[in-house]
Amino acid sequence: MRSLGPMELVIILAIALLLFGGKKIPEMAKGLGEGIKNFKNAIKEEQKHTEEKKQA
Repeated sequence: MRSLGPMELVIILAIALLLFGGKKIPEMAKGLGEGIKNFKNAIKEEQKHTEEKKQA
């Protein structure tokens, strides 16, 4: 699979700006960042739980 180049990213960002507007994009980015953070924390907790289970 081919990676996205700079021109493709510019086009995607321009379309997002047209669809959602300038005020909504930062809110969406914040929500996405929080979601990724929560996902990482959940994975870490699951790994700790699995390690504790193996040691017991």
